[in-house]
Amino acid sequence: MGAHRVARLPGNRLHLQEGPSDLVIAAFGAPAEIERAYGAAEAAFDGLLAELAGELAVLRQPLGPQPPPLAGATARRMVRACWFFREQFITPMAAVAGAVADTVLGAMAQAVPGLERAYVNNGGDIAVLVTPENPLDIGVVPSLARARPEGFIRLHAAPHAAQHFCGIATSGWRGRSFSRGIADAVTVLARSAAEADAAATVIANATDLQDAAVIRRPARDLDPDSDLRNLPVTVDVGPLTPEAIAAALASGVRMAEALRRDGLIEGALLALADEWRSVGGIETLPRHGRA
Repeated sequence: MGAHRVARLPGNRLHLQEGPSDLVIAAFGAPAEIERAYGAAEAAFDGLLAELAGELAVLRQPLGPQPPPLAGATARRMVRACWFFREQFITPMAAVAGAVADTVLGAMAQAVPGLERAYVNNGGDIAVLVTPENPLDIGVVPSLARARPEGFIRLHAAPHAAQHFCGIATSGWRGRSFSRGIADAVTVLARSAAEADAAATVIANATDLQDAAVIRRPARDLDPDSDLRNLPVTVDVGPLTPEAIAAALASGVRMAEALRRDGLIEGALLALADEWRSVGGIETLPRHGRA
């Protein structure tokens, strides 16, 4: 892997990119604090992908009854996020994008404890820091094909909390990673981006049904290095009947509700063929309702 690329984006956002990691970062506070936070973000990102690559062979293996021996803090974060799901087929790679975002945001918060709010967006898997007086609106994308926010979730800290960390992630069959389900998008809010990433993957996989309109191929036919091996993944979803759409969404909702009861997620939004389902009371603000 070569050196990462650094740029400033409009709105004084920081852009860090290397390999598959494409981070858009924003920090809010005093100008000097923002610069220190961005310096910490760049330092944390430098060498992070090389560190993960050094343990990639282990990270691509399905989780078993014992945690795998891993040295890197981000790799171990990936395992923790996926550990609850180890009785089904899952590898730590299900949480890699969220875990990278968490690591970078954690470095920023440690370097600048007084940040008002901040986020690290790794291709839609987002680690978030908010404070009581500084909420943050995150765009919700009901279709990864359109990739256009059509609503917003407002994230805020409780009045008694100095800071609140959380994560939001989206998965679907048109996303960057393969999906075994047919959801256009499953957006999950959880305690961290890594946990949201893993849960969104699992819920998107569960938003499924067997139908002639759904085309699947073995993952390794599409990517010989895929950690999903020969498992079938969705490559196309044709027109579905209203009954089929409702059945697939109901299957995903059951999974999301179970994860919420177990305390693994705060809520989820599931989208398929312009139909929405909400779990955990998460509601979106219309586009004109942004703060």
